Amino acid sequence: MDSGISIERIREAAGVIDPVFLNSPQFDCEPLSARLGVATVLKVETVNPIRNFKGRGTDYLVHRLGAATQSIVCASAGNFGQGMAYACRKRGVPITVFAASNANPLKIERMRELGATVELAGDDFDQAKDAARQFGASHSHLFVEDGSLGAIGEGAGTMAVELTRSFELDAIFVPLGNGSLVNGIGTWIQNASPKTRVIAVCAEGAPSMALSWRQRKPVEAESSTIADGIAVRVPVPDAVEIMATTVDEVMLVPDDEMRTWMRHLFADAGLVVEPAGAAGVAAIARVAAEWKGSRVATVLTGGNLTEPQVREWLY
Repeated sequence: MDSGISIERIREAAGVIDPVFLNSPQFDCEPLSARLGVATVLKVETVNPIRNFKGRGTDYLVHRLGAATQSIVCASAGNFGQGMAYACRKRGVPITVFAASNANPLKIERMRELGATVELAGDDFDQAKDAARQFGASHSHLFVEDGSLGAIGEGAGTMAVELTRSFELDAIFVPLGNGSLVNGIGTWIQNASPKTRVIAVCAEGAPSMALSWRQRKPVEAESSTIADGIAVRVPVPDAVEIMATTVDEVMLVPDDEMRTWMRHLFADAGLVVEPAGAAGVAAIARVAAEWKGSRVATVLTGGNLTEPQVREWLY
């Protein structure tokens, strides 16, 4: 399976992905739009069995891999691993997920509850990924890398199918981690709504994907951010290559602004969203004056917060 993303397979994915992940809520939250000063459509990917968007791409990936798949290993900060565990459990495929030793304990617990074997290795996601790759090679497990397999992006692209079916958008702000989400959305937007700008959003404390997009090659950079879902230190080369044609702009937002908009999303929309999930709203707030009179959208990518995080970040 290659890294390419096709319109035809995004269409196929929209018909075969587990329905629990499809047709997620999408609406203009008027109180939030008033606060931002620009009409903002929220695509809510937190109300499904794993509370994040990864179920789309992982379900389509395991569907594409087929019944002959023996066992899989991957790395995750927590949300991708939940998606893989859900998809593999449904099909009876053993899955091992490597996560950093300091990964979100709630996400680790949920991966295990979904049937994954979870191994903790390394001080960050990229070190965990190295361990997963080595484990796969030595134990004859298929190593799956988020960002490098087209099927994951094609599954994520179904969000754009649903958005463009209902709204005419001037821009969509997409949290940027390993790149599958923005590349899937960007591929569909180019086809269905080429006037819509695709703006990727990185954490200011984890700028590697922004630097990579600007330089058109993978650029490693230190990662220090509360937004574990987009805390990338080592970019995936395939994802960076595709981003050159799917992304119009990349923005950086600091942790304190993500926290601020997490609180506003809770107050205005009643939604519990993790830092990476609020990155798009934080970016819209930074440039709202430029988009006044327009309609923009963002994906709220996840809502997996521990109880201490809820107390610290939402109140």
